[in-house]
Amino acid sequence: MPASPALSLSVALIALVALDAYVLLAGADFGGGVWDLFATGPRRDAQRALVSEAIGPIWEANHVWLILVVVLLFTCFPPAFSGLAIALHIPLTLMLIGIVLRGSAFAFRNYGTAADAPQRRWGRVFAIASVLTPFVLGMCIGAIASGRVGLALQRVGQGAGGRGAVNARESFWALFVAPWLTPFTILVGLMTIALFAFLAAVYLTVEARDSELREDFRMRALAAALAVFVTAFGALLLSPSLAPRMSEGLIASRWALPLHLLTGVAAIGAIGALWTRRWHLARISAAAQVSFILFGWAAAQAPYIVPPNLTLQNTAAPRRTLVLFLVVLLAGAIVLLPSLAYLFRVFKSSEALRAGPGDGLGPH
Repeated sequence: MPASPALSLSVALIALVALDAYVLLAGADFGGGVWDLFATGPRRDAQRALVSEAIGPIWEANHVWLILVVVLLFTCFPPAFSGLAIALHIPLTLMLIGIVLRGSAFAFRNYGTAADAPQRRWGRVFAIASVLTPFVLGMCIGAIASGRVGLALQRVGQGAGGRGAVNARESFWALFVAPWLTPFTILVGLMTIALFAFLAAVYLTVEARDSELREDFRMRALAAALAVFVTAFGALLLSPSLAPRMSEGLIASRWALPLHLLTGVAAIGAIGALWTRRWHLARISAAAQVSFILFGWAAAQAPYIVPPNLTLQNTAAPRRTLVLFLVVLLAGAIVLLPSLAYLFRVFKSSEALRAGPGDGLGPH
C-alpha cells in the first residue's frame, strides 16, 4: 500500500531534524578543527587545547545523527538514496574518508604518544580533514539544490522508476563530476565551512574559562559571521543561473520573506550578543541562525529530495515500511535520547566546565 503524503512528509521532517542536530553538534566539532588549523598568537597552544577539551568527550556520539539520516534515507526513500549514492559517489566517498581520518587523527593525537612530532602530524591531519569534510558536504548540498544531480541521474537512467542503464555517450566527467563541481557548489562548500567555524567559535566562548581565550574566540566568531554573510550572498547571486529552483524558492516564495527575517534577526542577535559579551545568548542565536538556513534550503527544495524528479512521494517506501520504521525509531529514541542527555549533563554541565584540564573530563 503506498504511503500517504502526510506520512512521507512526517518521516522527511524527522530526517531534517536529525540533520539539523548533526549540523549544530558535529558541525561545531568540525568547526573546532578549523580553529585548530588556524590557531595563532601567543595562546595558540591554549586555543588548541580548548578545542580538544571541548569536543573530546562527546565528538563520537554526535555522528549518531548522521547515521540516523542515512538509515532513514535508504529505508524510507530508497530510490533517492540509490540516486544520491550513484551521482555523488565521489564526494560522498571523500567525505567518508575525511570523517574517518579526522576521528582517527583526533584519537591518535590525544591518546597516543606525547612526543611533539607525532602530535603535530596527527594534529595537521585532524585540522585539514576538519576543513575539507564540511567543504565536500556543502558541495553535495549545493549540487542537490542546483538540480544538476537529478538531471545527471536522468541521463544515467536512474530517475524515478529508472533501471540504471548508463548512457555510453555521456562522459564520466559530465555524469559524476560536473554536477557537484561548479562555482555555486564551491561557494556553498565555503559557506558550510564558515557556518561550522562560526558555531564552533561561539560555543567555545561559552566553554572557555580564561577571559583572554574567550576574547580570542569572540573575535574569530565575528570574523566567521562576516565570512558566512559574504559566501551566502555570493551563492545567492549565482543561484538564478546555476540553481534556479533554489533561487525561486528563496526569493519568490510566500515563506521567503518571513524566513529571511527570522534568519536575519537570529544573525543580528548572535553578533549583538557577541559584541556585548552575552555568551549564552550568542550560542542560542547562532544555533537558531544556522537552523533557519538549513530549513530554508529544505523548504526551497520541497517536495523534492533530489530535484527535478525524485520527490518525497514517488521515492517513498510502502506505508508498512514507514510505519514500522517510526515504531522502531520511537523505541530507539526512548533509549537514545536520555543517554545523550546524560552524556551532555556529565561532560557539559557548569561543574564540568569549571573543572580544570587535569580532572579527566576529556583528552588533554
